[in-house]
Amino acid sequence: MATEMQNLVAELEANICRVVLGKPEVVRLCTVALLAGEHVLLEDVPGVGKTLIGKALAKSVSGDFCRIQFTPDLLPSDITGGSVYQAQTGEFKYVPGPVFANIILADEINRTTPRTQSALLEAMSDRQVSVDGQSHPLPEPFMVIATQNPFEFEGTYPLPESQLDRFLMRIAVGYPSREDELQVLTSHRGGEPVDALQPVLSSEDIVSLQARVREVRVDETIHDYLLDLIEATRTSEELQVGASTRATLCLYRASQGLALVEGRDFVIPDDVKRLAIPVLSHRVLARGYLNGSQRDAIEAIIERLVDGVAIPG
Repeated sequence: MATEMQNLVAELEANICRVVLGKPEVVRLCTVALLAGEHVLLEDVPGVGKTLIGKALAKSVSGDFCRIQFTPDLLPSDITGGSVYQAQTGEFKYVPGPVFANIILADEINRTTPRTQSALLEAMSDRQVSVDGQSHPLPEPFMVIATQNPFEFEGTYPLPESQLDRFLMRIAVGYPSREDELQVLTSHRGGEPVDALQPVLSSEDIVSLQARVREVRVDETIHDYLLDLIEATRTSEELQVGASTRATLCLYRASQGLALVEGRDFVIPDDVKRLAIPVLSHRVLARGYLNGSQRDAIEAIIERLVDGVAIPG
C-alpha cells in the first residue's frame, strides 16, 4: 500500500513538472500542502510562473477547478455567492459562488481590498460558506492556491495576519536557471503546454492520500524538537511576534505530509527543519521592519533559530 501511495505522488509531481520546469522543490512543497489538506501562498515578482504552478496542480487532479482573478473592484459575493430573488416563486435562493470547487486559484490575491480577501477566511478554515444565516459545506478535497506580488509593488494591499495564518506555507518561486528558461522558450513555441495537461489523480485519490498523511507516525522526540523550534521563535529578541499554536499544528501536519511524499510512514527531524521557513515565515513578525519588507529578514532569522536548536539523536 505504501508503494502504491508513493507511486501516486510521484505521478502527480511528474505531471506538474512537465510544464513547471526547474522548480522541483516548489512543486514538492505544493504537493505537501495538498496532501496535508491545507492551502498555499505563492509569492514573487510577476511573470515567474506562480499562476502556471497553480494551474498545473489543478489540472493534474480531476475535479472542479476555478480561477478567481482578484481585482480592486471584486466583491465578497463575487467569491462566496449570494441570495438571488426568484421572480417565479417570490423567494430568495442562494446561488453558490466560484469558491465551491475542489481547487481554487486565487490569482493576485493582494490586488483586492482586505474586505474581499476576508471572504475566503471561513472557506479556508472551516470548509464552509455562511450566507444569510445558512452554512453551505464546500466539496472535498478543497484547496486554495493563492498568488501574490510583493507588497512593495504598486496596486497591492497587504494581506491581514489572520488571512496569512490560513495558508500552510508561503513559497517564493524565484527566477529559473538559464537552462530551464531556454527549455521554456522551446516548449512555448506551439502555445501553452499547461493547457494540454490531463488529470493523473482523482479527487478520491487525494482524499485517500490526505487520510494516510494523518496516519504518519510522529515520535515523542520529534514532538519535543518541533516545540523547541516554536519556543525559539517566541523567545527570540529578533522577533516581535512568535509562532502561534496554529503554526505548531501546521508544522506538525506539513511534516507528516512531507514524510508521506518522501515515501516514509514516520517523520524525521529533517522534515521539520526543511519546512520551518515556508511554514513559519509568514506567521511571525520581525522587530524594526515594515510588514511588507521583512520576508528575507524573517527567513534569515528563522534559519538561525533552526540552526540553534539541537536535533534529536
